[in-house]
Amino acid sequence: MMAVFKSLCFVLFVTASAEFVWKHHNNEELSLILDEVHEKCPNITRVYTLTEPSVRNVPLYVIEFADSPGFHQPYKPEVKYVGNIHGNEVLGRELLLGLANYLCDQYNKRDRHIRTLIHNTRIHLLPSMNPDGWQLSTDTGGQDYLIGRNNNHSVDLNRNFPDLDAITFEFERQGISHNNHLLKDLTRLAAPLEPETRSVMRWIMSVPFVLSAAMHGGDLVANYPYDESRSGAPVSEYSASPDDDTFRELAMTYADAHADMSSRSRPGCHAGPDDAGAYNFGKQGGVTNGAAWYSLKGGMQDFNYLATNAFEITLELGCQKYTPEKELEKEWIRNKDALLAFIWKAHSGVKGIVSDDSGFIQNAVISVVNITGPVPRPIRHDITTGAYGDYYRLLTPGHYEVTANHPGYFPVSRIVTVPKHQTSARVVNFRLEPTTSWFDDYSSFGLYPHGLRDGQPRIYKRDLYRQLTDALLDHRDSH
Repeated sequence: MMAVFKSLCFVLFVTASAEFVWKHHNNEELSLILDEVHEKCPNITRVYTLTEPSVRNVPLYVIEFADSPGFHQPYKPEVKYVGNIHGNEVLGRELLLGLANYLCDQYNKRDRHIRTLIHNTRIHLLPSMNPDGWQLSTDTGGQDYLIGRNNNHSVDLNRNFPDLDAITFEFERQGISHNNHLLKDLTRLAAPLEPETRSVMRWIMSVPFVLSAAMHGGDLVANYPYDESRSGAPVSEYSASPDDDTFRELAMTYADAHADMSSRSRPGCHAGPDDAGAYNFGKQGGVTNGAAWYSLKGGMQDFNYLATNAFEITLELGCQKYTPEKELEKEWIRNKDALLAFIWKAHSGVKGIVSDDSGFIQNAVISVVNITGPVPRPIRHDITTGAYGDYYRLLTPGHYEVTANHPGYFPVSRIVTVPKHQTSARVVNFRLEPTTSWFDDYSSFGLYPHGLRDGQPRIYKRDLYRQLTDALLDHRDSH
């Protein structure tokens, strides 16, 4: 009986291990490819669908890679790639199918790099957000610049997300320092949400993503927030977010690891049949601020940043929208290292857990001040902790004061140095004390402790006299 079982397993393994074929996979084949990957790697993958299908009732399939698929684990950041948002921009769709196959095969080959990545990261791949547009584009020959771009209601899905940029820009004008989790501040929608948009929004809001990339086509550049200009100017207005340095580094990570996205000598793309002199983004390192290129409202990239903790960039993967089938494998080779390098960026900056004596603290606020230069610079975009009290704060190399705060608790701050060339984020945990267990907080006396050493917490003592003495005489924290 055991011999029969082993023989059956071998047959199943050989069948499931058929070599991945670089072609344009239709909507039925897409799900079969993901199922085949899961059969090859059942212990580290899960295939699932988002909450709503497309207009034409095609499920939106996701494959997940993790050492415990289906479960969020503290200290392990979550990353996503979303492809085929515009149905006629097809390269991202095939790259994600290829990436899923590659991760599984290399894991089974015991590739140390890939095993470390999967054991320490939860990776979600959504190859096609717009299967209906893909079908229309394919049925009409995949040659038109617009046919198939939209979903089956003729809506551009990358203009269909709630416009949270307008809210944050209005807050800026009013001097209100509030630049995160803005969905609760939304009072009206510019247009009804499409089923694909609703599905992705629920996904974004339910999974604590840290890092994300949306995959498009038509140019060769990594685009970062904000996509919408502050003034409403349609083009050429740099619209910086509070995390402009971090977003630029994320974009440059992909561009530099790509075969030639950042090459200053490569030719530029043609924006359309009548525009042969389109700008070559290689001249600026293969990256661009979104609004500095052109302004758009309702984009998925900015929604991620302003509604959740996720940092998303947009990848324009090539001059052609509907990449010819014969070029798909070549494009995989050109993008493979960049796809992996970008996922690794989820392990940059700092991460940790916020707790008190009774356990994890959810929805604690993590705020950051950049103290690298002579003048401290607050990064006015806070993130929050998840169900396990865990947080992940992407940062560029430098020195920072990181503060954890929650109503009913005294805030605690630490000085942290983020090194260059990280493969693992600095772990900075916080244990908060409730205000009810304290006499007072000496910050109410206008005193501020100085001389914080790297990694040293600012601790609030119960003894008010000792607080005042330490603050006045020592100018440092005491333990």
